[in-house]
Amino acid sequence: MPFSKPSAQLCYSSHPAVGTVKPALVVFVNGLGLPQTSWEGTTDRDPGDITAEHPMHGHDTLTVVRDLHQLLTQVASEKMGIYDLSCLPLVLVSNSIGGALVRLYAQEYPGTVTGLLFLDSVLANSDFVSIYPDPDAPGFDPTSLPERVTMNAIHAARAYMQQGFHPNNGSREGLSRKNLAQLLPDSDGPKLQGPDCRGPWVTVVGHEFEAFKVDFEQMGGAPPRLTEVYMNSYWHHFNQGLAKLTEPDRSKGPLQALGAGHFVQRDNPELVSKELRDILDKIL
Repeated sequence: MPFSKPSAQLCYSSHPAVGTVKPALVVFVNGLGLPQTSWEGTTDRDPGDITAEHPMHGHDTLTVVRDLHQLLTQVASEKMGIYDLSCLPLVLVSNSIGGALVRLYAQEYPGTVTGLLFLDSVLANSDFVSIYPDPDAPGFDPTSLPERVTMNAIHAARAYMQQGFHPNNGSREGLSRKNLAQLLPDSDGPKLQGPDCRGPWVTVVGHEFEAFKVDFEQMGGAPPRLTEVYMNSYWHHFNQGLAKLTEPDRSKGPLQALGAGHFVQRDNPELVSKELRDILDKIL
């Protein structure tokens, strides 16, 4: 197949199926905050970013999804002799922004994704700032704040999110999230279609609430009380929506990864392996 970005260099590893096991293609899609080596391998920059007006917003998530489709089509044909991805069980394992990418992939290429394992997916439809109430909004009542939550703490949390996590902020990788909320406005839809005219197998794993409170404070984010009241509940509700992207009998979760903050694959790889094995046992 023709190369859309022939100057880009990619490094990947391929592990063939062993024995008589039916082959499947399992793809690990990384986030922005942890190096690609948290899974394995590395990648080059998108060559299109070089001439972009704003290099930190050089390409969007749909561009990534289309590049991924080309890569997977090429890998399947060259390494597995399979030229139609709908004939190959495809399982996408994702962390953080990778959660948005795999959802978009399944939407853009319906009928090709057999299983999805979400590991603390990015809050695709959020600007992150609005997770916390706005003390400066007209009519805001300070007495409505929960116990041990102050207006100063709310202001500080919103400022931190604005500076570090708002979609208007670019990334060193050149991936822009500016239009992500428009591409994925709801966590529970649209429903996804797998290769058998039913939904894919979906497992949703979130961070452990207690572990994330500690991690987020150490990152310079909100104090534990604010994470407990706002962030954890917001994220859990989002994950509940992800679990509805398929039929109930093909959905699992949301689960909390014991001892894991946002980077579940780093903090609890045993759980990731277990849940991936569970999906593979259902499809092979």
